[in-house]
Amino acid sequence: MASLIRHITVDCADAYRLGAFWAEVLGASLAEDDEPGDPEALVESSAGTLLFVTVPEPKAVKNRVHLDVQPQDRSRDAEVERLLGLGATLVGDHRRPDGTGWVTLADPEGNEFCVERSAAERDA
Repeated sequence: MASLIRHITVDCADAYRLGAFWAEVLGASLAEDDEPGDPEALVESSAGTLLFVTVPEPKAVKNRVHLDVQPQDRSRDAEVERLLGLGATLVGDHRRPDGTGWVTLADPEGNEFCVERSAAERDA
């Protein structure tokens, strides 16, 4: 039998804070037993599980792996605005005049991720 991915783990400075950010991004919640100051925080969503682990080392280089998120109930542009309001920062805008493309953001600790067009936008 092959292995399966149990969760994607993200090293960070503040597991609870970053987990709370990603819970908002994904419309999920932190595990019931996660509290501020905990060394780990777990976010379970229909898309998978993210585990945030507090480590002493700061982020030093560009991510070699990143998440691509696709809005489910709004446009890419509306989702970008929502995520910026949650504390993300703009890293790169790769939107094209024809409506294709994506936006690269960073979470509050600088981890890059991309926002793609919604399924409805892709089908239009």
